Amino acid sequence: MASKPKVYHFDEVVTHNETKDCWLIISGKVYDVSAFMDDHPGGSEVLLGATGKDATNDYEDVGHSESAKELMAKYAIGDIDASTVPKKRTYIPPKQAPYNPDKTSDFVLNILQFLVPLLLLGLAYAVRQFSKKE
Repeated sequence: MASKPKVYHFDEVVTHNETKDCWLIISGKVYDVSAFMDDHPGGSEVLLGATGKDATNDYEDVGHSESAKELMAKYAIGDIDASTVPKKRTYIPPKQAPYNPDKTSDFVLNILQFLVPLLLLGLAYAVRQFSKKE
């Protein structure tokens, strides 16, 4: 007789949201896909983007092959307690440096400081070549 699968609470599953420790919730099951991160055809970013929520819709929208569906069984570790999964995911934007217009203008100034003397040198060379022919 098979033992009952372990039932996980949503709050436990969402703590596994890194490349080396990644769990997903798909169709009421919990999958530990940590070992599959490097092999996933869509890249590890796709799997990481599906953490912290019920990823069933994400999974189904892609239209996985039968072999992909069979492979999933290898990574199943239990079931999710559906009553603990929030109905709506709270969006947390990725952390990134704010836009700094000063850095952009510094870049442009650096390019101009390089290009202007080069253009003047080219112009001087062209004038010299033109005046030699006369």
